[in-house]
Amino acid sequence: MALAFLMLGFVEHVTAQPTHSFGARDSIYSKVLNQERQVQIIMPDDYKPGDTTRYDVIYVTDGGSNARPVSDVDYFLHSEGYAPETIVVGIMNIDRDKDLTTTHVSRPASSGGAHDFLRFITDELVPYINAHYPTNGDNALFGHSYGGLFVIDALLTKPDAFLSYIAADPSLWWDGRYENHKLARELAALPGGQKTLSISGRTDALGQMGIDVIDTLFKNHAPANLLWKLTSYPEETHGTMRLKAIDDGLKFTYKGYNMKTANVLPTKGIVVPGQPFYIWFVDWDTSGVRYTIDGTLPTRASSPISRSITMPGPGSLHARRFTNRSRYDVIVSSEFKSGAPLTPPKEEKGLKPGGLNYAYYEGRWDKLPDFAKLNPVRSGIADSSFRFDSLPETNFGLVLEGQLNITEPGYYVFALQSDDGARFYFNHELQLDNDGIHDETTVKSVLLPLKKGFYPIRVEYFQKGGAKVLSLKYISPERIDITYHLPLEIPLSMEYHK
Repeated sequence: MALAFLMLGFVEHVTAQPTHSFGARDSIYSKVLNQERQVQIIMPDDYKPGDTTRYDVIYVTDGGSNARPVSDVDYFLHSEGYAPETIVVGIMNIDRDKDLTTTHVSRPASSGGAHDFLRFITDELVPYINAHYPTNGDNALFGHSYGGLFVIDALLTKPDAFLSYIAADPSLWWDGRYENHKLARELAALPGGQKTLSISGRTDALGQMGIDVIDTLFKNHAPANLLWKLTSYPEETHGTMRLKAIDDGLKFTYKGYNMKTANVLPTKGIVVPGQPFYIWFVDWDTSGVRYTIDGTLPTRASSPISRSITMPGPGSLHARRFTNRSRYDVIVSSEFKSGAPLTPPKEEKGLKPGGLNYAYYEGRWDKLPDFAKLNPVRSGIADSSFRFDSLPETNFGLVLEGQLNITEPGYYVFALQSDDGARFYFNHELQLDNDGIHDETTVKSVLLPLKKGFYPIRVEYFQKGGAKVLSLKYISPERIDITYHLPLEIPLSMEYHK
């Protein structure tokens, strides 16, 4: 109840601001710094009071000048599918010469307070934000110039405080390149746990800023768990390069976020011992995908996936598309059980080739209904004249049933794709369940060893809204040994009806 009250008060504060893009001001008294500190909070545009969604947070030094560009770029990247929506916390300045510099020098006289400032952020500000705003615990730190120097020192001083660090044109020249010497001493000893660091600078000022040795330093000393990237920009000023640094930094932070799938075919099945079979990876982009077939979950050191994988027998395949933020990794698994080839039931009489029987229903559902309790609006044969596209765009159901004539024994793959829900029954057994409201990216498939003969099949489908998609395809034995192959439409010549 207390959290709900705090959130309600916060939302009222946001709506009182003249421009949502600038967010709202909040404040916290810091015992570490012995002063009141102002922060700028920019919530995601889609946030609404009462939402259960929790967000990544980006903490931004020099909040007055940097928080809005970070939020605007994140909004753009989210709209293009490259990053999640985030909460941006801009930390307003009082004395940036003190807060953002890592050692004390004679000028400016207040310099050298970065470690206390970092303690304020990690020990006071982050817990406060977590208590008062809908955060998920995944945090990033952004800084430019002195702020970039601060970011790199934060990585070395408290590497577990943030998942991602973005340093734009960092002032690594500070105090005789003190931070570069510290990197050479301490970088290799960073503790485990995946982190990302994006460093950027101006092409013609890398030496001036002390960034010119970064590539060599990180190649020689960076641990394997640190994912890092150095980017330089020609024809930019110290100020204008920030926009590109934010864009590249967030893209690197969330690298792989735009790839939502890791589709393999088939996703399950029955395997005859001693009869190997193929699994295909059907996404166009294989980068960042690792797999195992020994029952363990993939790591970044596991084998990179290829278009086809030979499975020697029963077992499991696990595939993982790695992103630079593990929260957004995609993991899929295919399980294959040992079994004998399926045997067809006694052949029915009076079957005719050229399509399946269909029954068409009308109604509004969120999941497949019990069609046996409903009366179809019409029925017939889904032959060459049947047009799925001619059916309504919303609120209907369809049942297709009949028999498939299997003329060649061996492994068959069946793939079911639908928007919205569908189920596939083969030989009176439910083989693929794709029920519910979802888009057409949801594809399920099964491997079945079959003997020759006629097998009863049934497909149930409902469409509520959005796209209208129903597809049942197959791969037959004569094509199943092709190293990269997508399933084909089941020919009408194989489909029999009463």
